[in-house]
Amino acid sequence: MDLGRFPIISILEDMLEVPEDHNEKTRNNPSRVYMRDAKAMAATPADVIEHPNAYAFVVDMPGIKGDEIKVQVENDNVLVVSGERQRENKENEGVKYVRMERRMGKFMRKFQLPENADLDKISAVCHDGVLKVTVQKLPPPEPKKPKTIQVQVA
Repeated sequence: MDLGRFPIISILEDMLEVPEDHNEKTRNNPSRVYMRDAKAMAATPADVIEHPNAYAFVVDMPGIKGDEIKVQVENDNVLVVSGERQRENKENEGVKYVRMERRMGKFMRKFQLPENADLDKISAVCHDGVLKVTVQKLPPPEPKKPKTIQVQVA
């Protein structure tokens, strides 16, 4: 059966397709890079928000305490959020899980940081099961002043 005949299938395919982007600036844009890891996204959903002076990475962390979360920068351009979700109660004798839908175990999310991220100005706060990592932007470079070359008369 040719699924291309169904308009909804082609619409979904178009939505899921991430075109090749050879432009370094847009390829490393944090809103594009996190799309590459759908499995990690499903396990640990996050929002990436660009503000005028900072980037904010907002990650759902239900049931995880702030001291159980690790936030690091590796390779000078990758923000890594990791930790482990533990079961709240071990099974007692005669008690068993009937259904277990919440993900348990280790998790990790990686976000490509843009070139203008200030690696010395990163903060992380976890409140009510939501982690917010704020990465300040570097100030824009000063425009180069024109250089005047003196013309010599021969």
